[in-house]
Formats: sequence, structure tokens, C-alpha cells
Amino acid sequence: MKLNQLLAVPLLAFAVAALPATAAEPAAKAKPNVVLFLVDDMGWMDTTVNGSQYYATPNMERLAKRAMRFTDAYAQPLCSPTRASILTGQSPLHHGISTPAGHSPPRVRELRAQAPPNQPFVYPITQTFLDPAQYTLAEALRDAGYRTGHFGKWHLGLTQPHWPEQQGFDVAFHAEPSAGPPSYFSPYGVSPTGTPGKKLHVGTITDGPPGEYIADRLTDEAIKFITANRDRPFYLNLWHYNVHGPWGFKTNYADAFVGKKDPRGKQGNPIMAAMLRSTDESLGRLLDKLDELKLTENTIFIFFSDNGGNNFSNAADPEQQEKEKRKPPTSDLLKSWRKYAGNLPPTCNDPLRAGKGTLYEGGTRVPLMIAWPGVVSPGSTNATVVHAYDLYPTLLDALGLAPNPKQKFDGMSFVPALKQTGPLAREGVFNYFPHSLDNIPPAVTVRSGDWKLFHFYETNDEHPLAFELYNLKDDISETKNLVVQLPDKVKQLDALIAGFLATGDVVPKPNPAYRPKTGGASASAKATDPLQEWKAQLCKATSANGALHIEAAGKTPFRPVTLRLRAKSAGGPVRVQWRTSDQETFQTAEFTLPASTDGAEAGVELPAKGSLFHLRVYLPVQKQPMDLNWIELRSAAAGAKRQRWDFGAK
Repeated sequence: MKLNQLLAVPLLAFAVAALPATAAEPAAKAKPNVVLFLVDDMGWMDTTVNGSQYYATPNMERLAKRAMRFTDAYAQPLCSPTRASILTGQSPLHHGISTPAGHSPPRVRELRAQAPPNQPFVYPITQTFLDPAQYTLAEALRDAGYRTGHFGKWHLGLTQPHWPEQQGFDVAFHAEPSAGPPSYFSPYGVSPTGTPGKKLHVGTITDGPPGEYIADRLTDEAIKFITANRDRPFYLNLWHYNVHGPWGFKTNYADAFVGKKDPRGKQGNPIMAAMLRSTDESLGRLLDKLDELKLTENTIFIFFSDNGGNNFSNAADPEQQEKEKRKPPTSDLLKSWRKYAGNLPPTCNDPLRAGKGTLYEGGTRVPLMIAWPGVVSPGSTNATVVHAYDLYPTLLDALGLAPNPKQKFDGMSFVPALKQTGPLAREGVFNYFPHSLDNIPPAVTVRSGDWKLFHFYETNDEHPLAFELYNLKDDISETKNLVVQLPDKVKQLDALIAGFLATGDVVPKPNPAYRPKTGGASASAKATDPLQEWKAQLCKATSANGALHIEAAGKTPFRPVTLRLRAKSAGGPVRVQWRTSDQETFQTAEFTLPASTDGAEAGVELPAKGSLFHLRVYLPVQKQPMDLNWIELRSAAAGAKRQRWDFGAK
């Protein structure tokens, strides 16, 4: 072989080796990791990011500087429904879990044929587990090559076939699946409110050193998962038990908040402050690890809560224990609550109305921050209305994954909001809670733009109207019900609710066995009950001089059921509301009661078709009392009996 032939080999080799620097395709970018950091019972105002001046949450502020903060993000009013919505992209209307019953024995959703006679509606009985037939977010990401891990609260199924390991998670570290853990401190299976020393079912969690705090342990396990999967895409659920009851906390953390004053005068519970500090520290440790492993720039990080803040529980309040049918806590827990929190509830959601368990803003508006380096604008805020059931389709869109046609979504991708490329193409976001809680009737709500409409299935003394309408831009505290002023807006938004409900196969329905109390009272009943089973709402009604004497005691006067009446009064407009058994909404009519010193009759004919289901009358007693002699209900049907109540009759 000649010399120039020998030299040609290394020269050729050099030339080929140099080609990739200028001609080869660049290496494909690794798929982004996903971290979902979920806090339990954390209200919208439970962070300094949203304006709290009592709690200390520096790592939440640190994340906010990297993230887009959504000011109008929603969850379900209770934990299990939200968790199921995150993993399925569906409302409780479709996934079936409408209450936090994930610790109960397996039971499918059911709508019985009828309810007891004193209940006007039949309501669905919640499912107690996440249906294995659902193609969950975890399954979608696992099938796309992600390593999946769940750490912390599950509450979506008691028995092993319904644990996270069967819902798409490769690794799971979860404690006993009740609403709150048996203990926040190791040993985790010993309940501070149960029999001392009694070991409870604890899922796959293992005890740590005595006194180890569960939020710290969950963070340790999550960091191990991140470290082990640093070289491959991963999806991590860190779903904390904090800040749910039974409110286990580090006393040295609580000590730092004793005596601290909230300039707003709203928050002040050192126990909650201590639990939030532990949660904030967990967040900081996770952010530190991602930074250390140089994973931050390729990780979508989501910070979220499962429902609004708990503004009603109090471990030291015997009345609250009776109301919730709870046994008194052990003396240690009771002493801790009294020492640090006194008579305070866990938190205050002001300026939002109410809290956890309600469809008011305090129960459903929650903190949401999403960091996505290179895509979202760091430190930005966004008022797009988004919901827990949007997270699944949003992540698929963000990761470039096609949805499984077998999985039907109620939510939609809000990647356009993250990229700030335009508004979302939908008319409203819905919350569905077909159960009564704390005297608030079952309801459905729609948030559409600045407007929010409640459609109640029932009414009561505290919630006398079937609808409540609020403009949240002008009235974030939901104090001004605009139903009467804006009937067209009510009609428009209720049509959206009707369309949403039409997609469900298990929705509340009128109870065919309902038997409302009707008819006059006996002489003995009149002697003991001058109202004869009617209710005086926000007024004072007493029997005197052969009539029922009524005086106003609030904004809304007497609310009995009537069609015609006789009364001595200064006169004025009378408003009547009614609905039949097949109607969900109330109809309204008005008539004028003449002024009279010796009694005048008046009434109105209602174009009601079918059996009356509810009937109300609002009387003009705000300016001057009136004496009501009798109320009469008449029917034009042949052979129908007249119903009459003589309040002054002997």
C-alpha cells in the first residue's frame, strides 16, 4: 500500500467525524417533567401571594416569581371530588364522586327511585372510589413513557383495587385513605382521636423515627423519587395532608405565631400558620432539589389546593363536635387547640364568602400557580377562569400528547392562557354539588365571565330563592344577589346549567313520594301553634285579638304559603312565588292588598298546571305591622277542596 493510500484512511476518518458539528440534526429536547403539588384545605387567602398578612409563605412567593398565578382558579368544594376531577378531567356529574367518601367501603353511584316523604328531591348517592375504567392522567403519562409516582393523601378508594397503584402510578406512598391521617407524627397508624395505641390501616406508608412529621416524610420520599428518575421524564404527585384535620403541627412553629396580629384582623390561628409553614418548607425543598439536579428548566410545576379553606371547624368547640357528630378529641389535642387557637376556626377566607363545603367563592376558589420555564411569563398573573378538571387536558396539550378517545373530558386545555395567545373558547365553568351541607341546599353553579349563578334544588329560611346571581368583578364577596334586577341574565346562565346537566345520567329529580304538609290545623294545634305549621321568616308573628299580628324583623317579611288572604293593614304590593312538582324554578306573580282598618280581601290567580310543589307569599309589613285574619288556597279543578287557615278562629 502506498503512503498516500495509508494517509487517506485517517484523513477520511477525520472528515467524517467533523461532519456532525455542521450537518447533523440537533438532539431532541427531553420531555418536560410534571410535578403536581397539592395542598389539602388550603384557602385562596392562605398565602402571602394572594394577600394574607398573617401566614408566612416565602417559598410560595419564590414560586410565584417563577410562575403564572391564576386569580380565578376553581376546585370542587370538597377534597375527593377535586382529586377525581384532576385525574379524570371530569366533573362529579360524570366521575360520580361528589362527597369525600373515599375512605368508605366500595359503593357505586346510585339514584334511588324515591326518597322519604319529607324530602322534595331525590339526590344521587356518591360513589366512593375512582372507577378503574377511567383512563387517568397517570395512565396517560405512564403510557407516554413517564415514570409516575404518588406520595400522600389519596382518598379515592379504601380497598386495594382502588389504590393509586391500580390507577397508573408506578410508585405509591400513601397512608390510610381517610379524610385526614390517623396521625401527623410517626407512628402514623396510631390515631390521636381514637383508642390509644390502636393500630389502623395505613396503606403503603411505613413509620419513621418516633415523632417524624408526615409532611417532612412525604417530601423525603418525593425527593427520592425525583433523584431516582432524574434521567427520564417523570410525573410526581405530592399530595399533602396539610392543612387538614386533625391538625397535627409542630409546636415550636406555632409558638412563633402566638401574639402575632393580622393587620386585616381576619386570620390568627397559630396552628394553621404552623401547618402552612411546614407545607411551605416542603415546597422549598422540592424547588431546591429540582434546581440542584438542573431539572427546573425542564419541569412543569403546578401548585394547587383541593378546596377552599376550612372556616368552621374547631377542635375545642363542643357545639361543633355535636354538629359534626364527632367524638371529643383526646385531651392532648384539645389542650393544644385551646392553647394555640382558642375559639378560632382554622382560617378565614375573607374577602371570599363562606368556605370549604360550599359553592360560594370561599369554598371553591383556590390558589393555583404554574411554572413552565420558557413558556409562561415569570411573575405574571392571569384572570382566566380555570378548573381542576382542566388540568388533565392542559397537561396533554402541553406535552404534545393526543387524548385517548375513550376518555371524555368536561375540562379543556388552558395552554392558550399559559402562552397568553388568546381566550378560552367556552361559555362557562361548572360546579356540581347535589348535597346539602350546613343548611345550604344542593346546587349547581356556573361561572361565565364575571358572572356566577347558583341554581338551588331546594330553598330554606336562609336561602329563600331558587337562584342567586353575582357579578364577581364588582362583588367578590357575593353580597348582592342580582336575581330580581337581571332576570334575563338568570335565564341565560340557567340555560348553560341545563345544558351541562343534560350530559349527566344521574342527576337530582323530584321525589315522587314527597308529601308536603298541607291543610288546616286542628283546634288543639291552633291553641299551641298559632302559625298552624307556617313559618315566620325574618318577622315576628303572634296570635292576638282574633288575628295573626305580624311585625317585620328583617329585610324579608313573612313567608307562608297562600293564594288568597284577608288582613287589616296599610296595604301595599304582595308578591307570590310558586312552582309545580315538575318545575325546578319558581314563577312569580304580584297583586295589591288594599289598605283597610277592618279587613280587606285580596289574591291572585296563578297559571299553575299540575300539583303545587312550593307556594310562598311576601307581605308588605316592612313599614307598618298588619293583622292577618286568614289564608286560603283555592283550586279551579272540579271537585277540589278549598284549603283555609283561620288564624283567629277558635
